[in-house]
Amino acid sequence: MSISENLKSIMEEIPTNVKLIAVSKTHPKEIIQEVYDLGHRIFGENKAQELKEKYDQLPKDIIWHMIGHLQTNKVKYIAPFVSMIHSVDSLKLLKEINKEALKNNRVIDCLLQIDIANEETKFGMQEYEAVGLLNSEEFLQLQNIRICGLMGIGSITDEREQTRKEFKSLKTIFLSLKESFFKDKDYFSEISMGMSLDYDIAIEEGTTMVRIGSLIFGEREYLK
Repeated sequence: MSISENLKSIMEEIPTNVKLIAVSKTHPKEIIQEVYDLGHRIFGENKAQELKEKYDQLPKDIIWHMIGHLQTNKVKYIAPFVSMIHSVDSLKLLKEINKEALKNNRVIDCLLQIDIANEETKFGMQEYEAVGLLNSEEFLQLQNIRICGLMGIGSITDEREQTRKEFKSLKTIFLSLKESFFKDKDYFSEISMGMSLDYDIAIEEGTTMVRIGSLIFGEREYLK
């Protein structure tokens, strides 16, 4: 199938209340432009410098999401324009995002990344760490970030019930944090879970964003 057919097929499967983030990491700007020309506007990247290069080269009404692990020394590359950072896994990183957002006279929307897979290769906080962050005096001083919800990455497994269990746990944590910290905050509304192999389960379990790459673009062309 062509990219246009891929995109159309996925859009037909995704409810209107779920945002599709087209994961364009490692794909050249020409391919992203093709998806843009089909009318799609939300794209996700894993690396800050690659994201900055694509921002510079592509239309400025693209809504860019940073979905990969973000080092504090790379925040400066994306702070002027990024729409949302999904991968906040520490107070240290959040403070750096706040600092760079202040420099750019912006408030940057962020998601707290929760480790739902418990795999050594995955980043993210445990629930108690997220609670500790949100309870901290340092967090309360941050005026240039806004926590809009949670992100999680499921285990790499063929056991779909394991994936479902992990997504259910993220939804449960989201509801708990909403009740405890964001009860009257309408902006705390996003759950980012589900990728090409498991987005259908994520939709069933209440995601508001799915991050899909290979089902749209085909297999990645890794940059040398």
